[in-house]
Order: sequence, then C-alpha cells, then structure tokens
Amino acid sequence: MELWFSESHTPDVKLSLRVDRQLYSKKSDYQKIDVLETPEFGRVLVLDGNIMLTERDEFIYDEMIVHVPMAVHPNITKVLVIGVGDGGVVRELTRYEQITRIDLVEMDEMVAEACRQYLPENACRLDDERVHIYYENALKFIRRCEDQYDLIIVDSNDPFGPSEGLFTREFYGNCYKALEEDGIMVNQQGSPFYAEDAMAMQRSHKRIVNTFPISRVYQAHIPTYAAGYWLFGFASKKYHPIEDLNPDRWNSKHLRTRYYTTRLHVGAFYLPAFLEEMLEEVER
Repeated sequence: MELWFSESHTPDVKLSLRVDRQLYSKKSDYQKIDVLETPEFGRVLVLDGNIMLTERDEFIYDEMIVHVPMAVHPNITKVLVIGVGDGGVVRELTRYEQITRIDLVEMDEMVAEACRQYLPENACRLDDERVHIYYENALKFIRRCEDQYDLIIVDSNDPFGPSEGLFTREFYGNCYKALEEDGIMVNQQGSPFYAEDAMAMQRSHKRIVNTFPISRVYQAHIPTYAAGYWLFGFASKKYHPIEDLNPDRWNSKHLRTRYYTTRLHVGAFYLPAFLEEMLEEVER
C-alpha cells in the first residue's frame, strides 16, 4: 500500500508527495510537527499539515531570503532571524565572516530539536558561536529592541494561525524601530497566485509600504510552495535593492550558491504584469 501526504493549497487544489516513511511526529504546545521521508524531495518538514521545507528545494528559499539583502547592504554585522528554527537561514548567514551576531527567535523549541535530529544539513550551524537562540514569542522580543540590528529576516509561517501576528502593522513598526538607521528587513510574502494567498500578500505589502520608505517585492520559484511561485518583501530605511546592489563586492566573496546570483538578483525584482497591478492597487 502506498502512503501519500497531501497539502491543501485551496479547497480545489492539493500538492501530494509519496512518502516512504514517517520519521517524526509529535504535537508541541503550539503545533503538530512531522518529518517525512519522500523519494522525490527527500526529507520534508511539515507543521500543522503545511510543508515548511524539503531537502530538495530548501536552498532556493534560504538563499533568496539571505543573499539578496547581504548583497545590498555594505556592512551587515548584527542580524535578527524570526521564525521557523530549522536552521537553513542561519546556515547561509554564518557563511559571512563579517557577521558577528545572529539572534534567532523561535517560538517552538521542538521544531529546532526535530531539525537537529532529522534535518542536520539545515540545522548544522545552530551551534555556531555567533548564534544566540531565544525560544520565546517574537512579538514580545521585538518590542524590547531599538536601533539594534542591521538586518531582520522574518522567516515565518504563512499569515494564518500562530504566525498571524508577524504580518501586522504593529510588528513591522517594531521591526523598523529595532533596525539601525540604514537597516533592512526581508520577509516571506507568500504566493500571489491563489485568491486567499494573494489577499494576504496585499495586506502585508500595504502595511510594509506604510512603514518603510523603501519597499519592494521580489520572486523565486519553489516547487513545493503554493503554485510553485513565491514572493519576498524587501523593506529598507536607506538602501534600494537594485540601485544599491554591488555585484563586484558580493562576487568577491566567492560564495558557492545553487540558486542566487547577482544577475538573478536584479531579475527577481522585475515582476509580471498581474503582480505589478496587485501591488500598485494597495500602494495607492
């Protein structure tokens, strides 16, 4: 008998993966956590029935949420990461010698422990001496911060349920306050393809536009996320994501990547017409 896992993208659309075996399944105080072994995508982290990452395509998400701001801001040394504590974002950040401190705020310690055990390639740098992990509510944590970080990466779940508070105007205002005078915030903005996801993306973008002087959206193609089409938000107090990109500086670091390049960086901000219209609608 074959075992399949299905994630609902809409009431009429599901993504299904054949599963070889279930490696981990526990319920924390916050959510249900599963790790599955699949023949096509390797190990898969699932939270409350939603795919957070797969071994096959996680590099796309983690590279695009990290290297885009790192290629723009010339001197990022202190970083705050908010969200799923699988370790992929932290792994990419620790490749930069210039970074002296990475604070990771994760609500659910059981997620990090499951990833340490079953997704070690993601969690491999959680014990880096520059990494400081705080298992607490990110909304309360960010309220205590002021002029503290050069970069904030909001690596959250979708804007429903426990993560809904990470998409509010209050939260973005607190992120603005927590950043240095030339700081950048990058967040995942979901997919613009299905109606409910698109409306959530528009709400989030409107709140960011009303908080930061520079706000842009960029895209990546991630097979296991909704419609295979994913967006990120780039919000900044000073730096423009294309005009202030320094390809020579970033390329001189000789970081090996599988998805991100400085050429792709520019192209990721050129959006299809339907998406430009959706963003302009809320920007007005």
